[in-house]
Amino acid sequence: MSVALVDLVAYLNERLDVTAFNDYGPNGLQVEGRPHVARLASGVTASQALVDAAIDWGADAIVVHHGYFWRNEDPCVVGMKRRRLGALLAADVSLLGYHLPLDAHPVWGNNARLADLLGLPGEGREPLPASAGAVVGNVVTLPAPLTAGEFVARVEAATRRTALHVGDPGASINRVAWCTGGAQDYIEAAHAAGADLYLTGEVSEQTVHVAREEGIHFVAAGHHATERYGVQAVGEHVAERFGLEHRFIDIDNPA
Repeated sequence: MSVALVDLVAYLNERLDVTAFNDYGPNGLQVEGRPHVARLASGVTASQALVDAAIDWGADAIVVHHGYFWRNEDPCVVGMKRRRLGALLAADVSLLGYHLPLDAHPVWGNNARLADLLGLPGEGREPLPASAGAVVGNVVTLPAPLTAGEFVARVEAATRRTALHVGDPGASINRVAWCTGGAQDYIEAAHAAGADLYLTGEVSEQTVHVAREEGIHFVAAGHHATERYGVQAVGEHVAERFGLEHRFIDIDNPA
């Protein structure tokens, strides 16, 4: 089966509520390809490796979390940008990108999917209001205390990589905040929300000092590793909804 590209884009734009976000780049259709989609590839970032792999598989469209045309980037279509766009246009393959809407979605979102994988309770999840114009993180009280080491072990099992942990592994934690990707600067909002531990993807030099001085555990589990799950959920959903073939293509990234 297949779906018209315009119908697929309209469906995702509506379900992901793209107009609610003041984002760093455009959400929705970023590169237009053939008018119908039967094979949909998904991936975290629209790198050349992902584009090439999707084209080799025979994808009609690719949906990603990190797309193109970011705010304040050089608009000239040269070098790497020309090669990526040239490959998509030559193959007549569409690119759809969803950034903050895919972080924040309560079912398909990166934060929701990671929390589900970590066994964090669905009931009682509260928003973590840490950025102007969008609330994409969450905080929740655990049903029973864990040690920080036990929680980090869960994170490492889910993401299949070693996490950075600032804090005492033997200390008890009762309230966890999280926001996937490059959200290390939200650590102070997590502390203000009463979290004992804050989980994200990346770390900055100053993040370690904030964690130590405020007495909050900090865990960085990888930008890519914490954001593999939302775009998979979207791909699986629309494949079932419209009868499409779907393949998640995971291009490894240690960051």
